[in-house]
Amino acid sequence: MPPTEHPIHSSEDLQQIVDDVYARAARDLGKGKVATYIPALARVPIERFGMAVATNDGYFASAGDAATPFAIQSVSKVFVLMLAMRLRGASLWNRVGREPSGNPFNSLVQLEYEKGIPRNPLINAGAHIATDCVTAGHADPKQTILDEMRRLAGNDAIDFDPEVAASERATGHRNAAIANFLKANGNLESAVDDMLDVYFHQCSIAMTCEDLARAAGFLANRGVDPRTGVRIATERKARRINALMATCGLYDAVGSFAFHVGIPAKSGVGGGMMAVVPGDMAIAVWSPGLDRQGNSYVGVRALEIFVNAIGRSVF
Repeated sequence: MPPTEHPIHSSEDLQQIVDDVYARAARDLGKGKVATYIPALARVPIERFGMAVATNDGYFASAGDAATPFAIQSVSKVFVLMLAMRLRGASLWNRVGREPSGNPFNSLVQLEYEKGIPRNPLINAGAHIATDCVTAGHADPKQTILDEMRRLAGNDAIDFDPEVAASERATGHRNAAIANFLKANGNLESAVDDMLDVYFHQCSIAMTCEDLARAAGFLANRGVDPRTGVRIATERKARRINALMATCGLYDAVGSFAFHVGIPAKSGVGGGMMAVVPGDMAIAVWSPGLDRQGNSYVGVRALEIFVNAIGRSVF
């Protein structure tokens, strides 16, 4: 592993780097477009921007709107995937693949061509499979997911955003079409409405960048929460989740992100992004202006600047 460009020996060192990255990335604020197909997200000011970093050594830094909650949307797919892997083990992969889709996150075309087996668990169709596993495997799946997020972030105040959940349901016709197609192909165990209710709620979970950076810590630390020392996932599962984020986490922009940034990451249409430098740190950024692929314009820029500043990537 190459040496860091700016060594991090304390939270003060890290804060200096984060402050510089924030200032440089903020020059692009206002670029992109806020998601409008979910009305509750359309009202979020495009000028919002937060960033937080938590290292395995216990250093922490944040900047901007890092303490402002936002709906994590598809970033939730990573954590629900972890729960599904915990429940189903290797049998999960009989129902969902592990290959990049090369298509938009909510595409129906590929799902039909491949007869109801989603390409990977980080597109909507594949995330429905993971959510279905949790829905079928727990008496109160929404509470199970919420409890896990609170535990990982160390924040019992984390909750669903009821306005976002209702907005998701009112406009979630494509998700309903995907779920019904999965059901028609025998690849959905739960009732469609039951699974969708859980899915819309998991996407509505409101967290801050500070929460999200802490929650992702186990993925940067071989499956162990660096704050508590508690094993959240086996090292092998953590490695596989990181691999899926690296190859599938930004949908049809994943190749460009790997080329320019080079770390595992997952985005959401709320403008949130979660990324990890395996063995080192977890990063969360949030800015709701989206690029053409549905990823945070400023968030992608901030991660690129940050990785260049610390001289680390997985490549």
